[in-house]
Amino acid sequence: MASGGTGPGSKPGAGKEPPRPGSVRPTSRRLLVAIAVLGAAIGLTLVRAIESGGGVAPTVSWLTLVAWSFLAALLFGTARNTHQRVQVRRERIEPSRAVFLLMIGKASAFVGALCTGVYAGFALSFLDAVSASGPRNRVITSGIAAVISVLVVTAGLLLERACRIPEDPEDTP
Repeated sequence: MASGGTGPGSKPGAGKEPPRPGSVRPTSRRLLVAIAVLGAAIGLTLVRAIESGGGVAPTVSWLTLVAWSFLAALLFGTARNTHQRVQVRRERIEPSRAVFLLMIGKASAFVGALCTGVYAGFALSFLDAVSASGPRNRVITSGIAAVISVLVVTAGLLLERACRIPEDPEDTP
């Protein structure tokens, strides 16, 4: 479970403090951007390698978009539910469930960032031939998939944030 702030006696802005035992640091936005850039390089390279070998590059199906959208909606719903329980109503949840939700949020953010990059790389690789209908459809579906992947990243980060243990108002001076 992620900890919810600085501890008593620590100075705000005094630098990064080590995480408390049993706590997890929030996912780095820089790392997510790096993963997305790596994914874009993979997507571009994959399409070019397949086409240079005489093959046909894969397309993103509409079913993939629907499934990916469903996953994003599920993650947003879980994040909202968890936020309501932990942050608003201050309910305690089982530690194993909290860890599970936290890891689902982190994993979703990482996988979503990688897929964002791969789908963006696919879209970029077909931009030069966008005047033809085949490449245009590939750019459109890959672009939509990249946007949905960003939603998955966002939902994963929200779920991770919802798992933070709120500071106890009685403990703060």
